Amino acid sequence: MKLKITKGTIVRTIMTIIVIINIVLEKFGIDIINTDENFIAGAVEMFIEAGSIIASWWYNNSFSYAAKKADRFFMAVKEYDATHNITPTK
Repeated sequence: MKLKITKGTIVRTIMTIIVIINIVLEKFGIDIINTDENFIAGAVEMFIEAGSIIASWWYNNSFSYAAKKADRFFMAVKEYDATHNITPTK
């Protein structure tokens, strides 16, 4: 069973990191980072969505030599199956 990290866990982790950074900045007299949980949640959601789009685009397009070779093999198998009337089974 694969355990997934929730968006809430990511947001809380980022908020904790920002709090630590703010403490350090405040000790050195530098302006602190002003953020709220909704801003971080929106940013995390945006990065997850963008990552999903990029991953699906990358995995559905053959860029490497090995991927192109695998595509040719797959097409050859499909052609063989079609010419020999082989139907997929479950």
